[in-house]
Amino acid sequence: MTTLQSSTLVCSSASREIRATLQAPKLRHLSMPKLPMRDLVEELNMRSGYTTTTQIEMKPQTTTTTSTRDDDGTSSSTVISELYAIMESVADRVEMHTNIGEQRDNWNHLLLTSINAITVAAATMAGIAASGGMGAPLVALKLSSTLLYSAATGMLLVMNKIQPSQLAEEQRNASRLFKQLHGKIQTTLALRTPTPMDVKDAMAKVLALDKAYPLPLLGTMLNKFPATVEPAVWWPQLRGPAEQEGLGGKTERNGWSGKLEEEMRDIVGVLKRKDTQEYVRLSKIVLKINKILAISGPLLTGLAAVGSAFVGSPHGSWAVFLGVVAGALASVVNTLEHGGQVGMVFEMYRSSAGFFRLMEEQIESNLKEREVERRENGKLFEMKVALQLGRSLSELKDFAASSSRNGKATEEFGSKLF
Repeated sequence: MTTLQSSTLVCSSASREIRATLQAPKLRHLSMPKLPMRDLVEELNMRSGYTTTTQIEMKPQTTTTTSTRDDDGTSSSTVISELYAIMESVADRVEMHTNIGEQRDNWNHLLLTSINAITVAAATMAGIAASGGMGAPLVALKLSSTLLYSAATGMLLVMNKIQPSQLAEEQRNASRLFKQLHGKIQTTLALRTPTPMDVKDAMAKVLALDKAYPLPLLGTMLNKFPATVEPAVWWPQLRGPAEQEGLGGKTERNGWSGKLEEEMRDIVGVLKRKDTQEYVRLSKIVLKINKILAISGPLLTGLAAVGSAFVGSPHGSWAVFLGVVAGALASVVNTLEHGGQVGMVFEMYRSSAGFFRLMEEQIESNLKEREVERRENGKLFEMKVALQLGRSLSELKDFAASSSRNGKATEEFGSKLF
């Protein structure tokens, strides 16, 4: 009996285990977040080691520009285009003047070397002919020396007429001033909206520079030996109405005050009395020296040509003296004139006088403007004047005060740069 009960229990427990094994547990429904199909594909690709590139199509943005019109009906975009056109022309002129300046400086060196070599060779031939040549060798040496001297005389006349060193200095000045104008136009375009007056002013400055520093040699070349020496002028006439009485007192408008106006008037007086006159005086001295050298060189080579032609004649001693010594002196004179670049020095002094003349006119033009608001800002203008004279603002104020106290007795020049 006991054995049957135990077997029954074993069978029932075994049947329960079998049913538990056959019945799978019920799984709960899991809710997955819904992802866009595109994101799901990208995620799967990334997990599997693949990368995909997607092209994003951008629609062009349209911007609307508003252009204002001036009183004469010119739009600001047209004015800007005109200024850019002028700026391109100015940049082209800078390149042209730079290249021509280098070319004419090469002229000076090449002509100087060639003429000196010709002169020394002619003097040597004249000396050899006088040392004992006879017959055909004597005639050949005499003729060769005379021809070389004649050629040197003609080349010297042309070289002294055009003054290549002065031509090169003119082109250097033109290149520098056109670069300065180019920078001013760029500053105008960067700081504010330009006006038609800016276009007219830029055009006038370009034409004034073209007139002051012409490119061609024939017809429009500047006179290298003027009868009267005047400062160089490369700017258009500055506008300026009748002078007003001034601000006076301590009133300050647009950076200008009565004290600043008096300071500028004192500086103008010193520039007129000292700096401009000094450089005009130096220009006159250098011009006289250049005239003497320009006449002496061809004269000496001409005398040497005559002397070499009479070598071996009854007056052979004087002929040899002229043929050799005059040729040597001609080489020295030519070297002093063109090797020393006396013409360039004259142009440099004349341009320096013109620089101070321009400063005078700019200051007077601002002082004569009736409406103070239309002037250049006083503080900015004072800083520009100080920089042009090579002084600090405090030095400029002290200099103006000392010149006002001493009057014409002051011996100090306005500029510390040159």
